[in-house]
Parts: sequence; structure tokens; C-alpha cells
Amino acid sequence: MERNKEKALLKTYKLWVNSFLEDTPIEQLDDLLSEDIMGYGTTTEERIFGIDHVKELCRLGQEQKKFLKDYEYSSNVVKKQYAKNGNCAIIVSEFNLSYTYNTVQSQISLRISTVMFLENEKWKVIHWHGSVPVETDAGDTWHANELKRENERLQKKVDEQTAELKQSLQDLKATQAQLIQSEKMASLGELTAGIAHEIQNPLNFVNNFSEVSNELIDEMNEELDKGDIEEAKTIATYLKQNLEKINHHGNRADGIVKGMLQHSRNSSGTKEPTDINKLTDEYFRLAYHGLRAKDKSFNANLETDFDENVKTVKVVPQEIGRVILNLFTNAFYAVDEKATNLSNGDLSDTKSYKPTVSVRTKQLNDKVEITVADNGNGIPKDIIDKIFQPFFTTKPTGKGTGLGLSMSYDIIKAHGGELRVEGEDKKGTTFIVSLPKT
Repeated sequence: MERNKEKALLKTYKLWVNSFLEDTPIEQLDDLLSEDIMGYGTTTEERIFGIDHVKELCRLGQEQKKFLKDYEYSSNVVKKQYAKNGNCAIIVSEFNLSYTYNTVQSQISLRISTVMFLENEKWKVIHWHGSVPVETDAGDTWHANELKRENERLQKKVDEQTAELKQSLQDLKATQAQLIQSEKMASLGELTAGIAHEIQNPLNFVNNFSEVSNELIDEMNEELDKGDIEEAKTIATYLKQNLEKINHHGNRADGIVKGMLQHSRNSSGTKEPTDINKLTDEYFRLAYHGLRAKDKSFNANLETDFDENVKTVKVVPQEIGRVILNLFTNAFYAVDEKATNLSNGDLSDTKSYKPTVSVRTKQLNDKVEITVADNGNGIPKDIIDKIFQPFFTTKPTGKGTGLGLSMSYDIIKAHGGELRVEGEDKKGTTFIVSLPKT
């Protein structure tokens, strides 16, 4: 990366970090952050979407620091990685915070990964992820609850002092809006663990091929010094192949980040030509790996049948993405529930049962169909007609809001399409999404 470009990058990064760790003017975030910035803490509850949400978090942090004494921190950049074109960067830093709260001394260690893009000649933060380093019995070096508990303790103190102000904001309209937004983001929350794993894979490839390429350059220079041009050309061929692989896997990671940003932001309502096969395949895999990241014992057969005749369809991609993700999440829940029930009962049935979720796309004249099927417990006939009603759910209390299928039905209807369900009790369920081509 060019020296001046890197200098501007690190300056923006320092201002971004100081926004959280020091009492700097919150207004400076307008120049540092992308409007669609997204961030995750150590649990799915600790997630941020949009610049206004970040500002709220900074204000809360500054308010909390008023109750702390002997507040100090240190930071160390442990990794910097730049895109080939120099317009994207990932910076990973470790922070150590110490303070005294109510005579109790506390220390917190954080690892923050920040993704930055160059937009209109200015660096912007578009994504970050925070973790807490703690050794656990399971071998996981990043504990999922420690930071959350610490934040909740400080938040409780602030909430007690501002309860009267917050009470004035709790009216019916706000509650309804919160319900709808909560359901929109619930599907993304299910994926947060899986997203980290999905991004790590292409990043590992990028790191490995970069190291090998560096060694190849040394070997090529040695051959050139010897005057062996042919061998140097052969090494250059290998080097070019490695760079192509680095570019491929870098684009893969970039696609995952941009896909999640698109899924999380509020829909503009604008229809865009969208590759339905690509959109469906992406969410199919992310939904599965997201569940696997939460429950390592879960396994299922994934079956795909994408019609190559299905090209682009003009839809609102964020909305259709929410629909198919909701269908996949429900399908995986259904097969996992059946497998669990069988494991608690007849072991012979457990061995013969193979949890399977399939997706198929098909071009039918003037419309496109997306079919999601599972071999779970199915839906009884007496309730199948209620499945799209708001707040109706077959899941146990705490497992679902009953809004997912209702919202999906409305989204498809708004696109001029149709969402229908077919199924038989104990045999499985099939959802069919029909979308008009135009």
C-alpha cells in the first residue's frame, strides 16, 4: 500500500479507537464511519447496525466512565492486512483496560478486528468484531459471556440513574416497531457465529498463499542470479497461480462481509436484478454453518438442485434474503428436533433417520420457483392453515416469535409472488416461493 494511503488509514483507525476509549467528540464519527457500519461483540445480543447505533454506544461508554476511577488502557496492533488494490484493510488490535468501580479493581482484555474501506478518497470503518480472551475447558480461547456480564453490570448502574428518562420512551408504537425489527434481525443473529467461521476459511487461504508466494519470489530471484531464465519463468507461473487464488479467496471474504451488510441494513425497497441461485446457495450454506457453529453435534445432508436457466430476477435482495434464510432456519430446526426426539426414544429409528434439507430452483415460463424441503416432523393438518398467521408458532416458548413466516408471506406477496406450504405430519415440510420474472 502507498505510504500516504497507509498513513491516512492509520490516522482514521486511531481516531476510531479513541472514540471508544477516550472522551472525544462523538460528531467526528460522521467522518470515520460508513452509514451501514455493522459490529458484533462476544454474543449475538451485542450487535450494532448503522452509524447512529455506534454513536449511542459511544455516548453510553462515556457515561459509564464517569463512574470509574483510575481508568487506564493500553493497545497493541497485532495484525494488519491490506487488499491487493489497497482499498480495503483489516486491522486487529489487543486492548487492556483497568479501572476501579466502587472500590473494586477490574481489568478487561479485548481483541478488536476492524474492517475499513476507501470510499471517495476517505477511509471508512464498515465492520468490527470484538472478543474477550479467556481460556475455557472446551479449549475455546475466546469466551462468549465475560464481556457481556461486565457490560451488564455497568449498564445496570446507568439504567438505575436514567430510568425516569427511559420510561417516557416506552409507548405502544415503539414496542410494535421493536418487535418487527427484532424479527428482521433474528435471522442474522442466528448466523453470527457461522459468519466468523465462513470468513476465516478464505482468510486462511489468503495468508497461506501469501507466505508461499513470498518464498517463491526468493527462489525466483536466486534463479535469476544464476542466469536460469527458464526456471525463473516456471516459478513466475506458480506465483501467478497463487496470486489468482489469493484474489479468489479475498473476493470470497469480501462477498461474505458485503452480503451480511446488505442483509442487516434496512431495505431501500428498490428492486435490483438478483442472481437467485447465488443468493439462495449463499444463505443455504451460511444457515447450516451458523447452526453447526452453535451446536457441533448437529449434522444434516444438504441437497441442491439449481436450474441453470434461472438467471437474474428483479427483486429487493435484502427482503428475499430474509425470506429464504427464515425457511432454511426453520428446516434445520425441524430436522434437528426430529433427530433429538428419536435419540431419546427408539435407537433403531435414530440410525435409519438421516436429517436432510434440500433446496431447488426452477424456471417456469414467467416465474421462478424456490423450493425448500425437509424430512422433519412435518406440520399437522389441523394447524397447517394457520402457519402464516402473525404470532403463530409450533416452536416451544422462547424458541420463536411467530413473526418469521408471517413477514415472509407479506414480503413475497409484496413482490407479486406466492408463498405456500405442503407437508404431511411426521413426514416433512416443503415451502414453495414463486416469484414473477418481471
